[in-house]
Amino acid sequence: MTYSKLLFFFLKTLFSGIFICLTHHTQAQINPLEEYPELFREVQLKAVYPDSKTFADAIPKVASEEVVEMYDREKQKAGFDLKQFVEKYFIIPSTKDATYQTPEGISLEAHIDTLWQVLSRPPDTIYSSLIALPKPYIVPGGRFREIYYWDSYFTMLGLQVAGKTQVIENMVDNFAHLIDKIGFIPNGNRTYYNSRSQPPFFSLMVMLLSEQKGEKTIQKYLPQLQKEYDFWMKNKENLNAQNPAQARVVRLEDGTVLNRYWDDQAAPRPESYKEDVELSEKSKQSEEDLYRNLRAACESGWDFSTRWFADGKDLGSIQTTEILPVDLNTLLYHLEKILAQAYKLEGNTADANRYEKLAEQRAEAIRKYFWGGDFYMDYHWKSQKTSPHYTLAGAYPLFFEMASKKEAKLVSKKLAQDFLKVGGLITTLVESGQQWDSPNGWAPLQWIAIKGLRNYKLTKTSQKIKDAWVASNRKVFDQTGKLVEKYNMLSTKDEAGGGEYPLQDGFGWSNGVLLKLISEK
Repeated sequence: MTYSKLLFFFLKTLFSGIFICLTHHTQAQINPLEEYPELFREVQLKAVYPDSKTFADAIPKVASEEVVEMYDREKQKAGFDLKQFVEKYFIIPSTKDATYQTPEGISLEAHIDTLWQVLSRPPDTIYSSLIALPKPYIVPGGRFREIYYWDSYFTMLGLQVAGKTQVIENMVDNFAHLIDKIGFIPNGNRTYYNSRSQPPFFSLMVMLLSEQKGEKTIQKYLPQLQKEYDFWMKNKENLNAQNPAQARVVRLEDGTVLNRYWDDQAAPRPESYKEDVELSEKSKQSEEDLYRNLRAACESGWDFSTRWFADGKDLGSIQTTEILPVDLNTLLYHLEKILAQAYKLEGNTADANRYEKLAEQRAEAIRKYFWGGDFYMDYHWKSQKTSPHYTLAGAYPLFFEMASKKEAKLVSKKLAQDFLKVGGLITTLVESGQQWDSPNGWAPLQWIAIKGLRNYKLTKTSQKIKDAWVASNRKVFDQTGKLVEKYNMLSTKDEAGGGEYPLQDGFGWSNGVLLKLISEK
């Protein structure tokens, strides 16, 4: 190579590196639907990839402006191939950990131990839809390549058993970082999740960490706990009889303010774009209402369930924003209690008393509006009626020790008679084809119910649930060598199903809850 060519190569490499560094520094995260909207819609609506989330997570090889420029130019050419174009200018994400299997003959406990590393992610800054986090973290697995809010608490239960306190602290710090940076914890660390959160488990994560590191932990995260609460209660002061609902707060006729799930956008979800557009063509709702209700259900974590459906059958009738969920409001009760505790530790008696009073008022409202006579139910704030749908969310008041002893016994009876099956607890009593309905069972809800029953010394039912759940997890592991996202409660020979994507392996919260249960003496 001549000197001039060598110099040219050096300069080209240098300036390319500078450009990439500048690009990644100034545009480390992007929202694909905003950066290259026409291309994004084409790829999604033409189902170039079976899973709509694939392209939402794709990593551009060049700056967004160049992607748009190349697309505008190349789509005019004869024989233009959309998939070839995408794979020329994007890195398509892998789901290699979705098929991960430990060597044959390894124990279940050892399998979980290896999965912590498989599901661990470094604190990367990538030019993509991924929001960079400052510390390593654990992802659920499979198509879920980012941290998820409520999943992480249940994953932490297993990390605690495994003695991985530093990993728990890293994840709590990451969530605190998101609160400081964005103002709340999004559904997951993707830009397309920035308009919604998930069930607010941050206060429980802080308390879990405090079990290992002491009460100073609660004080350390007080600023973020307060910001989390402010996010969920935003617009409370604007509510009145004529304007009873804004965002995530709802004022009832007696002046009580409770919370609902919401999303700040009313548009198709980028990660499920085609599915949402197609549903809008069939639904009787306006597009804005439909998209908002779909997104709000995603904030609930229960996406999707007949729990949210007006007719109890059809996804097109979804009405999430008209429902006050029992689980959400008990979680915010816990947050109020922890804020009271944190301010007390700070020596701030006035704020400690204020949040203690808010927690008491919410507890009273939960007993008033969510108790259905034999079980805790959601509440329809527009029709002023208790929801007719029995769901495992009804176990949350027991988990937070808000129910009376009589109520707890009735909840236990209902769980034992109607929810408990051969594999554990079904999510609802309806078999609809949606993944948050029967026959599916989910690790977080098993733990909420088991721990809730134990709080009231209803150990006979709690032990039956534990035994059934652990046995079903073990049987599936013995058959497949895997732990999965959800399980079929009616048969360990059949996979759980429903939803917008295939059954996922991994799986963060399944690993965490199972390890917690099998570690108990």
